[in-house]
Amino acid sequence: MGEMNAGYPYPPQNPNSAGLKIAILFGAVVALLAANIYLYFQLEGVREDLNAVRQLIAREVAAVRETSAVTAQAQRRTVESLRDQLEAAQRQAAMAAGQAKTDATRRAEELAEKLAAAQEAQKALVQKELTEVKAAAAATESRVSEVKTEVAKVDSKVDSAKSEIDKTIADLKSVRGDLGVQSGLIATNAKELAALRALGDRNYFEFNLTKTKEPQRVGDIMVLLKKTDQKRNRYTIEITADDKRTEKKDKSINEPVQFYVAAARQPYELVVNQVGKDVIVGYLATPKVRESRK
Repeated sequence: MGEMNAGYPYPPQNPNSAGLKIAILFGAVVALLAANIYLYFQLEGVREDLNAVRQLIAREVAAVRETSAVTAQAQRRTVESLRDQLEAAQRQAAMAAGQAKTDATRRAEELAEKLAAAQEAQKALVQKELTEVKAAAAATESRVSEVKTEVAKVDSKVDSAKSEIDKTIADLKSVRGDLGVQSGLIATNAKELAALRALGDRNYFEFNLTKTKEPQRVGDIMVLLKKTDQKRNRYTIEITADDKRTEKKDKSINEPVQFYVAAARQPYELVVNQVGKDVIVGYLATPKVRESRK
């Protein structure tokens, strides 16, 4: 009975209307939080995929360049060798006479043809490798564009979820508590409480307390439910904090019940959202910063 619950299991006063609304609101909050977590991990996965694709393309381009460099070097050596042989043959042809000159000339022409063919082959190879590199770069750009589009979609969904939370926060109200101190924002349902948690300004502890003989723990305090008035939505509780007991009589729903503890300058606030027969449902809000009051 004293454990903190993630939602509001106790049905509202009218099972056919209020209970259904609370269940729908709670389900919406759970779905919204789950969607945020899913979208966050989906965005991280897409970013990791983008980095992996970039690294893969970089390795492929480096491999193509390395192969191109080796092949081009071999072609250059072949061309240089043929050029040297042609020059030697041309020198021999100039010095030879008769048949020797004819043979030398034929040999020079053959070498010239081989040189031209080798140069054409080298040109074709370079053109092919350049085309492959351009194709790889185009594929990379295409994949990057696709990933950017996916990231933009995920960001849009995250922004939409954040806008929904911001809208809920904007609808929250701040009222004066029973000690006359201006309270923080007050949540009246599970959706609003989830929005307050998203702000991160305070600690929140949900409770579902039934009337018992012994006090029950909520956060770092003890609460004893002494009386409820379901028709008037009122209740009476006894709070134990710092070994001191304080009775809060005839309080109404969504009214900030305030009290101070030694470890905080700001008051604790206990808010009851539902009052049933011998049961109350709500939450305790405590300051994040714990400093002793002077």
